[in-house]
Amino acid sequence: MATVLLLRHGRTTANAAGGLAGRQPVELDDTGREQAARVGERLRKLPIAAVVTSPLIRCRQTLEIALPDVVPQTDEGLIECGYGDWEGQPLKELAKDPLWPVVQQHPSAVVFPNGEAMSDMSARAIKAVKKWDAAITAEHGPEAVWIACSHGDVIKAIAADALGLHLDQFQRIVADPASITAIRYTPTRPFLVRLNETGDLSSVVPPQRVESDAAVGGGAGGGAV
Repeated sequence: MATVLLLRHGRTTANAAGGLAGRQPVELDDTGREQAARVGERLRKLPIAAVVTSPLIRCRQTLEIALPDVVPQTDEGLIECGYGDWEGQPLKELAKDPLWPVVQQHPSAVVFPNGEAMSDMSARAIKAVKKWDAAITAEHGPEAVWIACSHGDVIKAIAADALGLHLDQFQRIVADPASITAIRYTPTRPFLVRLNETGDLSSVVPPQRVESDAAVGGGAGGGAV
């Protein structure tokens, strides 16, 4: 199967201020724009078959800076979790909410007030990525590499699923702004090729021939995180 590069958007004004943006139309700050430019330098060296993005402006801005010649396709399945009444609130205040420790320790049980269940976020994001991966593999072949630009919790949920972890473990995973997490799906199981990657990406391009899942797994084991 193809290899998906899960790209988190660059840093936003909300990230810098310590707020929870959610689905609000917050934009990249100067640092986020610099991060997008740097990740673009690495991505442009790869044979990218397709680019899909969350509809939120911070993801679209990241791709406009990183890959200015690409017109991405939009998928609502990759949108940020709907945090409901929590959106726009300072994280230091949200940390005092009784729901906060549940979000950290038992996120599969969380439904945000007037918002989305974290389990629903996880399910629709995983479904979206697998749908695109199958379609891109069918069109471009198993050596294809494609990009899905999304958000921290969304990427962490997809990565947790690839690792066979319960959603309650996803807070152990980190997805920094403008980082890459690479996953290669196969008929038997996914392989996490890179996690929170901010360095060289050349090794995420799969070999021309992959004879077995064991071969893929062996190739996935190397490299820095």
